[in-house]
Amino acid sequence: MEKIIGIQNVRPDSIDASIEMAPSQALDSPDLPGLLPPDVRVYITDIGLADTPTLVKAARRVTDLGYAAVPHIAARRQTTREALETRLKALAEEAGVRDVLIIGGDVAAPAGSFSSSIEVLETGFIDKHGITEVGIAGHPEGSRDFGEEAAIAALRMKSAWAERSGARMRIVTQFGFDADKFITWADGLAAYGLDLPVHLGVAGPAKIMTLLRYAALCGVGNSLNFLKKRSASLAALATSHSPESFVGPIEDHLRAKPGSAIAQLHIFPFGGIKNTARWLYERGSWQSSDADDRSSIA
Repeated sequence: MEKIIGIQNVRPDSIDASIEMAPSQALDSPDLPGLLPPDVRVYITDIGLADTPTLVKAARRVTDLGYAAVPHIAARRQTTREALETRLKALAEEAGVRDVLIIGGDVAAPAGSFSSSIEVLETGFIDKHGITEVGIAGHPEGSRDFGEEAAIAALRMKSAWAERSGARMRIVTQFGFDADKFITWADGLAAYGLDLPVHLGVAGPAKIMTLLRYAALCGVGNSLNFLKKRSASLAALATSHSPESFVGPIEDHLRAKPGSAIAQLHIFPFGGIKNTARWLYERGSWQSSDADDRSSIA
């Protein structure tokens, strides 16, 4: 197995984590059975390549394997209200989905009548179809689509919706590499009257060039620059980068400030699902009832 630098010893207070994958991975990966801890959140992406039946099948497999399927619902990719409700109803009734991530969707122009995630929430379809857990997007380094003031206003509207609906809401952020900036952003939300739990996005173990490519594609410009500054020295040590330089300071912060808004990590497995799972087990973010299960991940 490729060497990963910086993996620490297992700590009893290691922060928990969810993971993300494409519908094709959720459907076809032979490694998924037994690979992840029971009930772990598995986010299923929507970049416009999977139709509703495919997304439902992917979520159904994730649920059947004992994990919690969390499909992305990208507002600007929804063509009509009817299509949105059809998708949510099928996910709930056919795949047992009770948790979704509502995002704007990174497209130049809306495919239909939805231009923002709050418009999806306000349809009433979430409550109607028994979905009780909702993730919304957070942008610790800002967004190329809107400014900080608009971002905070949107978070407030979504938080108010959650209070009216009774759904349990959390903020799930884009990935980054500057831990201090992410920590400051998460704990700074309280100053705006926002007390939602925050799940910080983390790029899992991967080759540095892979991370640079995904950072550019995902528009995380500030983190891209942060990683570029560090990549020369990292490349001299190994071909792969460990997320510990990001996760370690977050855990140190949580030990010093137990009341932090940071509740969990959300992992983007750019270096592969199996490699990411190995790292999460080894560092203690994921627990296995059988020690041999962890050592067999190769």
